[in-house]
Amino acid sequence: MKFGRLLTAMVTPLDGKLEVDYGRAAELAKRLVDSGSEGIVVGGTTGESPTLSAEEKIDLVRAVVEAVGNRAQVIAGTGSNSTAATIELTRKMVDTGAHGVMVVAPYYNKPSQEGLYRHFVAIADSTDLPVMLYNVPGRTSVNISAATSLRLAEKANIVALKEASGILDQVGEIIAKAPEGFAVYSGDDSATLPLMSIGAVGVVSVAAHVVGRRMRDMIESFVRGDVERAKNLHLSLLPIFKTLFIVTNPVPVKAALAMAGFSVGGVRQPLWPMDEKEERILRDCMESSGLLA
Repeated sequence: MKFGRLLTAMVTPLDGKLEVDYGRAAELAKRLVDSGSEGIVVGGTTGESPTLSAEEKIDLVRAVVEAVGNRAQVIAGTGSNSTAATIELTRKMVDTGAHGVMVVAPYYNKPSQEGLYRHFVAIADSTDLPVMLYNVPGRTSVNISAATSLRLAEKANIVALKEASGILDQVGEIIAKAPEGFAVYSGDDSATLPLMSIGAVGVVSVAAHVVGRRMRDMIESFVRGDVERAKNLHLSLLPIFKTLFIVTNPVPVKAALAMAGFSVGGVRQPLWPMDEKEERILRDCMESSGLLA
């Protein structure tokens, strides 16, 4: 288990001009580690990767690595729908000190399963860094099948999979047949405990920005066999899990952080802030969960 059990897909703090706030990113990374995150994914979808330049992603990863040192694994989001561009960015991440890379399935161009396989193998062959695959068909319009994931799991430096397909049978097949040491993570907070019950190691979380300690408690309770406590924590966290996706991620979680007293700025277009009704729903959920500043 290279990366730990609780990883957070970190938002990218922006200043008043919507430029990356590297100082605030360092502060947020420390805050996440202090609240239980063992790994931080930087420059993924939650980090607004589609609107970050390659240079911003590199500088952001470097800032987070410098901030947390060896207290947590830092995983750089390098995936795109261009194999060549992904390889180029992945190679550049080596000098940042990143502990690994996360590579999302190519979006929009909808490659075949063989195309997916060859895309990921080419990236893995280009680096010595450990690689986490990311399957999120709701964002990419293509699903990495269980058969393809299992083929890829045979590659020595493809060590993990973030699974957000919502297809329980698919995830179960991967867990059942993957080589020893290959780690499957839930890509959805609300699926963390259900997937851990069939062998997933943990989660790449959004909610851990505001409920990191509770998430860590839930995971550790399950691991030590206190299933009742884990279940109760899971059920108590479901409202915040759901509400943080009331509109497109990361709009709500950035607003939630501000409500919790840790502002990380706005979002870059084409994302847009929530309206008053949506903000009220989020604030009510934050209040009922005891999360307001």
